Amino acid sequence: MENISRFILLFVISLILFYLLVQRIRCSIAQRKSKERLSSYDTKSLDCSYGKMTYIDEGEGEVILSIHGIFGGYDQAYDTCRVFADKYRIIAPSRFGYLYSDIKGEGRPKEQKEAYLELLDEKRIDKVFLLATSAGGSVAFRFALDYPERTKGLILFSSSLPYSEKPEKYPKYAGPPPFFCYDYAMFLISPLFQPIMGMDKSTIYGMLPIRERKKGVEIDAAITNIDMARSYDEYRIEDLKVPVLILHSKDDKLASYESVKSVLHRFPSYQLVSFDKGGHLMKGHEKEVQEAVISFIEKEK
Repeated sequence: MENISRFILLFVISLILFYLLVQRIRCSIAQRKSKERLSSYDTKSLDCSYGKMTYIDEGEGEVILSIHGIFGGYDQAYDTCRVFADKYRIIAPSRFGYLYSDIKGEGRPKEQKEAYLELLDEKRIDKVFLLATSAGGSVAFRFALDYPERTKGLILFSSSLPYSEKPEKYPKYAGPPPFFCYDYAMFLISPLFQPIMGMDKSTIYGMLPIRERKKGVEIDAAITNIDMARSYDEYRIEDLKVPVLILHSKDDKLASYESVKSVLHRFPSYQLVSFDKGGHLMKGHEKEVQEAVISFIEKEK
């Protein structure tokens, strides 16, 4: 009996080791493909007053400044707006600490919006539509509040929103544990993306390579994601002077729809487009999203 138990234990351990080896190989292949994918983008860089900003600038017409979320970069920022590239001009920078963009100061949203203003001034772009995804929301709000004369409209794509009232307490860190911010570790837990975040496990392929995004993830978790709570009084949503389009799924597990509804009373005006299903990426509603954004821009340009 003891020998059988030992055999079963060794067999289970062997299966686990084999699984880890296979996943290591699959991760290595995915890492290589992710680097090839990143090199396929036509990127540019700007030597700002504080360091380098890497970005994509494609298309013509009304300008959309795409502000990506966590685990993003110029690739995520551009891919979110890719469907508009044949109609509008897309400016898609990597935020602080992501994909070859340097950091100004501590990397707070107020410093990020100052960096964006420097980019627009360099490009001689007077006004833009801001399209913010997820964690990019706080940066977009800071820009729209502080530079309404440079903002034509604010488009919130599954974005984090300000609080309905000043919170008594808030988390000091809102993001993945640092030990998960590595390619292999995140690749191993990617099968859990669906039950935990409502996102397909294939999302991991757009997150790699994480090493080039890790500093940005840390800034988002420790600073960006909690700034609207910590600096509540600086997010004067009642003072917004620009039109707002909110796009959100009711089953979003990362940015609660209930939180969206609770704060709507603070907006002077807004347009809300919601979906019963679709998750954080609003999957299955690409056409409706595209039509809503184009309609909004054409009305407000």
